[in-house]
Amino acid sequence: MKQPALGIVAALVVMAISLGFIAMFSFGAFTGWVAFFIQCMIPMQIVIGITWAGNHPGFAQRGQPVKGILLILLSVLVGAVFCAILFTTVGGSVSPPAPMPIMFTIVFVLTTFWLAIMWGNWPFSALFKNPIASGLAMLVGCFLIAWAIFHFGFDYGFMQGAPVYVPALDPHGMFNAWNITVWYVTAIGVMFLMLHFDLWPLTLSPTVMKQPVLGIVWTLICAAVGSAVYWFFVTILGMDVVAFLVTVPISFIFGTIIVLNMLQGSLFPSFKQPTKGMMSATMAVAVGIILDRVYVALSHWTTGTIHPGPPSYDLEIWTASALLGVTFPFLIFSAEFFKLWPFKKAE
Repeated sequence: MKQPALGIVAALVVMAISLGFIAMFSFGAFTGWVAFFIQCMIPMQIVIGITWAGNHPGFAQRGQPVKGILLILLSVLVGAVFCAILFTTVGGSVSPPAPMPIMFTIVFVLTTFWLAIMWGNWPFSALFKNPIASGLAMLVGCFLIAWAIFHFGFDYGFMQGAPVYVPALDPHGMFNAWNITVWYVTAIGVMFLMLHFDLWPLTLSPTVMKQPVLGIVWTLICAAVGSAVYWFFVTILGMDVVAFLVTVPISFIFGTIIVLNMLQGSLFPSFKQPTKGMMSATMAVAVGIILDRVYVALSHWTTGTIHPGPPSYDLEIWTASALLGVTFPFLIFSAEFFKLWPFKKAE
């Protein structure tokens, strides 16, 4: 098969596998231990797929499917290490994991996206010439930055009185934990938006396209535009912050993964920027909205009746975990680790 049929078929199969995987667990198990562990694994997956482009480590450079399997095992191994660290520190060894360590994994993932994509692994790539060393150094750096963001920025006071609230685990930071999480996801959503445009118009300036200038400029744009989007939907329109999280930035990021990673940006090859970017981003919005609705409809089949809205936001948490906590890493396994094998002939 060729693109875009190749990516469509592969995405449908991976989503079916993901939903089957989710159906193996109860709501509590899925949104607790399962989501927590997989989200601990995603940062290493980002290092392998983006920073190393699947070309490292050397022991995994085999033919498919061996290469894909080895890269998955490496992601699982490193994810298990971070899972143990977070469970015993941020999580206070409370089982099942409380909201605090689970939200920490989200910050960890977002920060790894930030440094791997916007900063292109700088300054670690300049400090360490060995790509494996620079990638692992970036991973540790992302963990430490996420630790600082979490401990200084997150406050769970709004959860007081709820069964899931563990006072000893609340860092009592500056912002409502939901608000800062949603803002951060929205800012990273703007980063994905700019990928549709191949970084146009930043590409018009060779000076801007060099690190660390690119990282600074790109970060400022994402923070500013993300803040404006958050302000418009949550403050002006009065949209519930968690409902906004799932229906706007998460669905767009998920749609972007389908359009850019699974379909490999093949939908509008004859168009130039910025027209190509506008068409690609619009397609990602449509795909994300449709798949969000499909997943919500299928939640009854996989997990049973789940209620939306405050105070627990069960359906919203399930949808976010299903889309970005499980299906997203499974899609990246397919697109970046297996290079769409077996749907595409192994390279």
